[in-house]
Amino acid sequence: MSTFQAVAVTRLYRMIADQIAGRIRAGDFPRGGRLPSERELAEQLQVSRASIREALIALEIEGYVEVRVGTGVFVTTSPDGAAFPSTPGPAARAMREREDIGPFDLLEARLLIEPECAALAAQSGTPAQLAAIRDAHAAMSLTHAPGQHDREFHNAIATACGNAALAASVAHLWDLTQSSSVYSRMQDHFVNTQVWAAAHAEHQRILTAILARDPIRARYAMHTHLLGILARLREDYADDGATRQIESWPA
Repeated sequence: MSTFQAVAVTRLYRMIADQIAGRIRAGDFPRGGRLPSERELAEQLQVSRASIREALIALEIEGYVEVRVGTGVFVTTSPDGAAFPSTPGPAARAMREREDIGPFDLLEARLLIEPECAALAAQSGTPAQLAAIRDAHAAMSLTHAPGQHDREFHNAIATACGNAALAASVAHLWDLTQSSSVYSRMQDHFVNTQVWAAAHAEHQRILTAILARDPIRARYAMHTHLLGILARLREDYADDGATRQIESWPA
């Protein structure tokens, strides 16, 4: 009796990365050479620049390219003559699909949920819950590794919203974020002390609105914060070759 083959839904950025990797293996882009700009790749492939960004980060993780912030993306050199990675088999591809949801999908999901959590926290958060939000914000300003306190800040807001399903959704999105190698590599490239300072100011506006019991302002502050993250993520590595330092996002 014939059997069906498993069906996997391949994420768009993975399809883009696989196509570019194939061109690199074929020698269409020489080692050490600069890839076309994100804008050019997006136009040629008829996809968003966000998807191109995720694909290029995935290719860097896999050893095909090197991202040079302020300059562009270059095909890796290989002094010892090593070959590029081979195309992954079905099992490796399935594992990769499970592990890496793209940063833009994650942030767009957070945009749908977290502003409403902030509004609900302002309306119904208990004094103890509001104190937990305030403490997480204060801890983030006192550490050289603010990422954990950043998560605690956002989760404390979700907990204070009074809806267990929403709180669980926010916690799960953070779990997915922290398991994403693409998201992690973007952080390695772009998150710096100036970026965290900007995030701290954005978080302060969220905190102030929640403590003031102002749901409209809390919703707006959270929405603005997450939109700012998305906007910074969409900055170019280089603007058509011009040297430029990118400021990206905290979570």
